[in-house]
Amino acid sequence: MIEANLHCELPPLILHPFSEPSGPEKLAASSRASLMLQGVLPSGDLTVEELEYQLLEGRRCELWMLFYVGKDLLRWAEQCVELVNRLESLRNQGIRCESFIQMIVENPPASVDRKLKQWGVHEYKTIFSRALGIHAIFGDLPDPHTLSAEFIRYYHRFADHLFVCRQQLFPFPALPSAGFDFELYSSAEYAKMLEREWGGE
Repeated sequence: MIEANLHCELPPLILHPFSEPSGPEKLAASSRASLMLQGVLPSGDLTVEELEYQLLEGRRCELWMLFYVGKDLLRWAEQCVELVNRLESLRNQGIRCESFIQMIVENPPASVDRKLKQWGVHEYKTIFSRALGIHAIFGDLPDPHTLSAEFIRYYHRFADHLFVCRQQLFPFPALPSAGFDFELYSSAEYAKMLEREWGGE
């Protein structure tokens, strides 16, 4: 059982930009194609095959973006485990990457929750869990041609189940977010902060 009154300063979580230049355009086209296939919007001159292609291109883009989010989250969780393993009060508590993953997904510090919402990321729990679910099976970005169209189209459902499976593989203690503080930065924001610190030396 992790003590509720402890205090541990964790490494910062740095999220890198993960959108390709054509990403927003592909995502918008994919959303429109999905609505057209459902009959909500008129399809105009586009065939079903063309709409399916636009839909899958957008889903591939989403999958790739989530892959990079998951990479940053896992790197951070591994850094956190390295830190607690150096602390006498925590090293024998059975804390694993899954402990920090559960915290960032389910119960992040209030300051992190607030900053994500300031960035306009309100559904971060879903985004983070799916990003980590994808990393349960992909160590590197897969060639899109090796993935079935069905998987790409419904990847979010697979990712949801993969995340649950990943978190249930090993027992781990839950962490009280009040005792584990960390800062959240975009990579550009963190680089500017380092520049200011180095400039003051």
